[in-house]
Amino acid sequence: MQALRLWTLLATYAVAVGQNQGQKNQECPKLNAQMPEFQKKTVHIKDPGRVEEIICGLIKGGAAKLQIITDFDMTLSRFSYNGKRCPTCHNIIDNSKLITEECRKKLLQLKETYYAIEIDPALTIEEKYPYMVEWYNKSHALLIEQGLQKDKFAEMVRESDVMLKEGYENFFDKLSEHNIPVFIFSAGIGDILEEVIHQAGVYHSNVKVVSNFMDFDENGILKGFKGELIHVYNKHDGALKNTEYFKQLKDNSNIILLGDSQGDLSMADGVANVEHILKIGYLNDKVDELLEKYMDSYDIVLVKDESLEVANSILQKIL
Repeated sequence: MQALRLWTLLATYAVAVGQNQGQKNQECPKLNAQMPEFQKKTVHIKDPGRVEEIICGLIKGGAAKLQIITDFDMTLSRFSYNGKRCPTCHNIIDNSKLITEECRKKLLQLKETYYAIEIDPALTIEEKYPYMVEWYNKSHALLIEQGLQKDKFAEMVRESDVMLKEGYENFFDKLSEHNIPVFIFSAGIGDILEEVIHQAGVYHSNVKVVSNFMDFDENGILKGFKGELIHVYNKHDGALKNTEYFKQLKDNSNIILLGDSQGDLSMADGVANVEHILKIGYLNDKVDELLEKYMDSYDIVLVKDESLEVANSILQKIL
């Protein structure tokens, strides 16, 4: 009788283990076998096993635990299309007919000088930092001189070549459908950024934008910028200033972070209770020089990839 009871217990245990293992295998997809998006030549992963573990944790946590923290320019928006560079939020203004030719030339000179510094693999973030402050302050001063009108921004964005990455509708709509908080943390110009996602039809109620917002006088003419400057390499400070936002999301301890620079890696620094964080980095320029550094710091590196396919494939498994 005891032997029969023992056999029954062992059989029950074996079935339970088999069910759990089956559930676990179902929940934790193998990147190679079950997620074809990861087979693209643009996808580079230093430690696939670790990435599988993180994705497994995100899947188990589900919608209730998830939040998105993302950069905008060249991360959600395209770096290029058909071989032609796409504009950042700043470039949308730089290229518009609302500024003078003289101002445009000065802005272009600043870009040529400082962008080379921003992406220079030989310089540390600390070395680049003061140059970024200099660049932003000089370009913002030039824009203030132009007396830009707020009511012209919609037209400015419509006439620009800005494009969101392929798959953006699926990305934003799925996150909205499941009410997943999306924190867009941008060193661009917030007023332009908001207009871009508004015109794209994806500025849903679950989206919060933190960026450099313009300050206008009573006639809607640009007179300055609000708050402290956000640039590419001080997002750590900005993240800590947004701890109140993250405190409200204390249960959202699983994060998918998307960025395109080393500075974006600190965007989640304001989150106190991180359980699982998956860092996806877009490498758009200086690939040969920067790939190893990006693979050391981002879990997934997407090289010259103009889509949100990988992020969408992960969300498909989680939601």
